Amino acid sequence: MRAVIQRVSEASVTVDHKVCAVIHQGLLILLGIEAEDTEDDIDWLCRKIINMRIFNDDEGVMNDSLKSVDGDAIIVSQFTLHASTKKGNRPSYIKAAKPEIAEPMYLKFIAKFEQELGKDVGIGKFGADMKVLLLNDGPVTIIIDSKEKR
Repeated sequence: MRAVIQRVSEASVTVDHKVCAVIHQGLLILLGIEAEDTEDDIDWLCRKIINMRIFNDDEGVMNDSLKSVDGDAIIVSQFTLHASTKKGNRPSYIKAAKPEIAEPMYLKFIAKFEQELGKDVGIGKFGADMKVLLLNDGPVTIIIDSKEKR
């Protein structure tokens, strides 16, 4: 399971000209799921993201977590995070989980994330053509892969 997390001052997701989610201070999380991912990957990644100290404290040092600043989050499924660009010019998405596997895992990830954070999060629409707007704060952008936790 791979995530790109971006610290944002604001972010939103729109599908079919309808705004699905809007946040202010928090994280925009782009989530890519592989067929081999398990609930252990979900648990580890949710805890890692929620507790990652990437928000500035009163001294301007990144010591605070999403949870400690009571920040919000938007979680967007993005299979292209598993693109392989080794051959040719057209990316291969063979490692990305098929929708029948990815969508239930995405929904489990959202449920676990909300449970750990203690509040609801914004979401995109699985499989939809989405428009994602963000104002990256910092900028702070971090890539996390649950397969690299060991």
